[in-house]
This record gives sequence, C-alpha cells and structure tokens, in this order.
Amino acid sequence: MPRLEAPALETPAAELRPIRVLLVEDEFFISEWVAESLSDQGFAVRAVSNAADALRLLKSSPVDVLFTDINLPGSIDGTALARQAREMLPDLPVVYASGRVDYLDPRLRVSGSLFVAKPYVPELVGRLLADVVRETAQRVPA
Repeated sequence: MPRLEAPALETPAAELRPIRVLLVEDEFFISEWVAESLSDQGFAVRAVSNAADALRLLKSSPVDVLFTDINLPGSIDGTALARQAREMLPDLPVVYASGRVDYLDPRLRVSGSLFVAKPYVPELVGRLLADVVRETAQRVPA
C-alpha cells in the first residue's frame, strides 16, 4: 500500500522569526510598557532611549522596523535618526510617534514612513508595525 505524506509546507524563513522592532523612546515607563506589549504580541523588541544608541544598534543588529519618538534627547531627534537609519538601510520601514500631532513637518519625514499620535494603543501599533513590514517585504525583493 502506498504511503501518503502530507505536502511540505513552504513557509518563508522570514515568516518563522519574530519581527525585530527597534523602539526608540526616552520616556522610561512608555518604553517599558510598549516594549512589553509588543513582546507579548510576538515581536522581538530592542528598546533604547536615544538616537545615538539606536544608530549603534542599527550598525550591529538586524532590525525589521524602526519605531521612534520624534522628540529625543541629545543632538539627534527622531526625524534625523530616521534619515540616518535610511542611509544605512534604505528599505527600513519607519514609524514615528509623538504627543504633538503638529510636531512632525511632513517634509522632514522619510519616504513611506507613518506617524502615530500619542497616546496610542500598543496592540494597534503592533498591527501597524506588522503591516508595514509585510508591505515592505512585498515591495523589496529578498
């Protein structure tokens, strides 16, 4: 009697690993809350509190999406961070966040980026981050 085998599932490796989020947020409690919520949703989250640490991490670790506050301490704000990140990783999805909705001049945003107004619901941000990573993966050949 012939043996029946289930067809092999062809799942791209990218779908097997969690989405790697670089969270840049200088407010400690917000950072902890969002990082924990995103981790609970299955994301691999690296949280830093300033742009300099974010740039160092981008140079040394793989990242699928940058989720950054706009108003950051130091000489590099979230918009400058995103521009520098895109110089290193041209296809990196970027999502900005700020409590000041009018704070982000659209001309300062990197192309294709999104903006989330604070306060936000981390579960909804998780869906947004997953969607933007999937959309980028569909546009950019592996």
